[in-house]
Amino acid sequence: MSRVRVLVGTRKGAFILTADGKREKWNVSGPHFPGWEMYHIKGSPVDPNRLYASQSSSWFGQLVQRSDDGGATWNPVGNQFAYDGVPGTHQWYDGTPHPWEFKRVWHLEPSLTDPDTVYAGIEDAAFFRTTDGGTSWHELPGLRAHGSGPHWTPGAGGMCLHTIILDPTNPERMYIAISAAGAFRTDDGGKSWKAINQGLRSNHIPDPTAEVGHCVHHVAMHKSKPNTLFMQKHWDVMRSDDAGDKWHEVSGNLPTDFGFVIDVHAHEPETIYVVPITSDAHHFVMDGKLRVYRSRTGGNEWEALSKGLPQENCYVNVLRDAMAVDSLDACGIYFGTTGGQVYCSSNAGDSWMPIVHDLPAVLSVEVQTLP
Repeated sequence: MSRVRVLVGTRKGAFILTADGKREKWNVSGPHFPGWEMYHIKGSPVDPNRLYASQSSSWFGQLVQRSDDGGATWNPVGNQFAYDGVPGTHQWYDGTPHPWEFKRVWHLEPSLTDPDTVYAGIEDAAFFRTTDGGTSWHELPGLRAHGSGPHWTPGAGGMCLHTIILDPTNPERMYIAISAAGAFRTDDGGKSWKAINQGLRSNHIPDPTAEVGHCVHHVAMHKSKPNTLFMQKHWDVMRSDDAGDKWHEVSGNLPTDFGFVIDVHAHEPETIYVVPITSDAHHFVMDGKLRVYRSRTGGNEWEALSKGLPQENCYVNVLRDAMAVDSLDACGIYFGTTGGQVYCSSNAGDSWMPIVHDLPAVLSVEVQTLP
C-alpha cells in the first residue's frame, strides 16, 4: 500500500506527517529546526528521499537545508546566492528608487527530472537555480531584466516570488508569480520572460489593467492540461486556457473572491479548490466558519465543503503555499492554517479530519505519495 508524507513549514519549525494509504493514523515528526521560520519544504518528484527546505531568521539570515533520507537528518547546503546579473533597482509608482535586496527564499521547486536541480523564488523578487543539490545558487537574470522590472512594487507581505510551476510537457516553459507584480512565463528556460496578466483588473493600482502591478496570490496547474492555469488573485479567482496569454474570472457564486490558496485535484483537471477569506482587511475566514470551496467545472459553480471543519468561532487564515494534494486513487486534499491546524480529506474534500492541532502558524504544506 502506498504511503503519504506531508511536509509542513511553520513560523517556528518544520514538521513531517506520515501515514499509510488509508490516511487515518498519522505519525508526527518534529519540530525540525525549532524556532526558525520554515517558509517552504518540498520533495523531489524523482527521488522520494530528497527534500529541500527554506530556513530563515531575521537574526541569522537565510539557509537552504537538504535531506537525503526523507527528513530523518538534514544538512545545510547553501546560503550563497550568486548574482549573474548586476543587481538593479526597482521604482515605486512615484518614481522613487528602491534598491533590490535579498531577504528570503519563499518557494523551492525541484526539477521534474533531476533531484540536484532546484529553482528558488526570492524576496525581493528574483529567480535562482541550483544544479548541484543546493550547494551553489545562481540567478537566472532574465526575469529582473524584464522591461517592467523598475515598476514592480511589494505587496503587503513583501515583493516575493512565491509561485513556480514547471510545465511537464515542455522543459523550457515555466511560470512564476510575484506579489505585487503579477504572473510571468518563460518559453526558453528562463532566458527571457513575458508578463501574462491580460484580463486581470486591480482597482487599487493607478492603471487597473496595467501589464504589471497585479497582486497575484497563487497559481495552479494540472499536469494533464498544462495550458490551463488557475489563479487566486488579491481579489478574483481567474482562469486561463492559453498558457496565461489571457485570463477570465471564474469566481462565480463564491461568498467572497479574496483568498490566498488555489489547487487542483490530482486526477480531475477541472476540479479546483479555494479557501475564501473575509477581505484584504480581515485575514480570516468568513463568519467564523472554516470552509473549503470546490468547483468541479473549472470555476463559476462552487460548493462549500465543511464536514469535519470548525463552523463557529474560527478565525484562521490559509496562506498561499498551505494547500496540497496527493496522487492516491482517492485523491487526498491537505491544508494548514495560521492557527496551527493541518487538515486532511481522503475523499477529495467531502469530509475532513485534523491530522494535528496547535502547531505554530502554518506557512506551507506539500505532499509526497510514496511507494
